[in-house]
Amino acid sequence: MGLLEIFQSVISTVNGFVWGIPMLVLLVGTGLLLTIRLKGIQFRELPLAFSRVMHSIKTRKSGDQEGDIPAFHALCTALSATVGTGNIAGVATAIVMGGPGALFWMWMTALVGMVTKYSEAVLSVKYRQKNPDGSMSGGPMYYIEKGLKMKWLAVLFALCGTVAAFGIGSMTQANSVTLAITSQLDVGGSIVLPVFGEISVLSLVIGAILVAITALVTFGGIKRIGEVASILVPFMAISYIIGGLLVLAINYARIPDALVMVFNYAFTPYAAVGGVAGYAVAQAVRYGMARGVFSNEAGLGSAPIAYAAAKTNSPVNQGLIAITEVFLDTLVICSITGLVVLTSGLWDDGVYNSTSLTIAAFTNSLGLPGLIMVVISAVLFGYSTILGWAYYGEQCFHYLFGNRMKNLYKVLFLCAVLFGSVTKVSLVWDISDTFNGMMAIPNLVALVALSGVVVAETKQYFDERKANRGQEGPAAVVQ
Repeated sequence: MGLLEIFQSVISTVNGFVWGIPMLVLLVGTGLLLTIRLKGIQFRELPLAFSRVMHSIKTRKSGDQEGDIPAFHALCTALSATVGTGNIAGVATAIVMGGPGALFWMWMTALVGMVTKYSEAVLSVKYRQKNPDGSMSGGPMYYIEKGLKMKWLAVLFALCGTVAAFGIGSMTQANSVTLAITSQLDVGGSIVLPVFGEISVLSLVIGAILVAITALVTFGGIKRIGEVASILVPFMAISYIIGGLLVLAINYARIPDALVMVFNYAFTPYAAVGGVAGYAVAQAVRYGMARGVFSNEAGLGSAPIAYAAAKTNSPVNQGLIAITEVFLDTLVICSITGLVVLTSGLWDDGVYNSTSLTIAAFTNSLGLPGLIMVVISAVLFGYSTILGWAYYGEQCFHYLFGNRMKNLYKVLFLCAVLFGSVTKVSLVWDISDTFNGMMAIPNLVALVALSGVVVAETKQYFDERKANRGQEGPAAVVQ
């Protein structure tokens, strides 16, 4: 066995542990603890959360609060990173590997994930710091250092975040974008390049375009990333939702049966009669929870880096907005993908998996327009994730090395985008998954240890809101 094979085997073993049952229990368990301590705020205050989002849309051109970007732009930046290939490929994979019941456990993960994301956003705004140039920096590394007084744990998070950004945020996303296009087109032939070997000319062209449009945005900093995300995210999300609802409207008669399968096989084994084996309940739980966490990233500590840049004087206000991120990502977009796949009747024939299953499900009902829609969605979802993670990685890199080398980080990030576009990145996926999961450990420690701070901030916010009910000023809405 060669050195590369040994390394890949080690990474695969570590990755299996990092994303194993203990980690999933820790992620969901933290969400349950926070749900209890905050008295189910994600359910009680969901209407208020969406009201805060609508208010942030109306006031994004104004506001004199501290921060770099409007609260709505911060939400879109976070959504740009979470609404990605996991919403298309991840859901299909969960159903193929875990059966229809996996969708139920994705929902359960999202329900507790909403309060986890709320707590992350509250802490990120409370403990963020102003840089000498007036910009804001925040995220788990700052609330770990300032709240827990554990600098070494903050450094560990930032290190894992930096590595994950080069993998899950650049190489793998660029590879997904390239594959979405090249799998449908076979033009241009191939060439041989040093280091890369034989590569598709089309892949090289796509990679060069990705590098160019990523550089145009990321070198403009968080303000330009936020502006682009505030346009791109609503467009791609609404387009995908409309397309999915159209498929469900066509297959409306199959929806009740699909929902029965989801709830039934979440708790009972599924005995397949098609081209695949049956599913145990444990598989539904495992793959549903794993793909749910991978999709909305609640507990991983990535999104609070974006929320720390928001223009707001209230940590809780941004926390309420953050609740809607998980709701939209998993309970809306992932649910649509899951129901489209289940109503297609193609999920258990053993032929399709991952993205190909989602494409086949849309194409089965909409024909060529369905194919085009999913491919375009995969490209936009992947590109938006690149933008979001470019900022996450930059902030982690900034925490470790200061502001002097931020342009070096951006150049390295762009190189990773090009590399991911023209090479096979199966090993990179494993490494990225490992460090992505390792980010969660210090973040979850902080969330549990600082849960009292979140409770106190929440109580103060709603006490002030209650005292000023009926007023229209800042005291009433605690912007």
